[in-house]
Amino acid sequence: MVEEMIASHRWLIYIFLGFLVGGMLIPMMTSKNPLGFRKASFIYTMIFQAIATMVAFTGLIAMVTGEMSLSLAMILMIVIWAVLMYIEIRKYLLIKTAHLQEEKTHQLLKGAFFKISLLQMLLVVIMMVLMTLKAKGIVAL
Repeated sequence: MVEEMIASHRWLIYIFLGFLVGGMLIPMMTSKNPLGFRKASFIYTMIFQAIATMVAFTGLIAMVTGEMSLSLAMILMIVIWAVLMYIEIRKYLLIKTAHLQEEKTHQLLKGAFFKISLLQMLLVVIMMVLMTLKAKGIVAL
């Protein structure tokens, strides 16, 4: 049972990582449409939060059903999840309140969107690598 929960957690992380990669296309697809960029950003944020919450929920259920203790790795995953959510919410609020009709602002926010997506992917990949190394016994977390 616990192995199935961890497998579900792992697959949701892969889906989340794929979603992050796909989200990097939003600035390119809405290069001429500032309001489309705002709408796409809103939809992206809602889906981001849904998938991230599913990842956290499956991880929490696996931890509880597997009677795992709250280790450094678990704490790190929780902190990274909170940082990802904070960054995403701040990014969306910035895009929502900005004057996107100005070309310079629109270009600046598209670049920020891309860079923030890279940072979010980096955080997820770092955690995946750490957990893989932990599972192989190379790193003790």
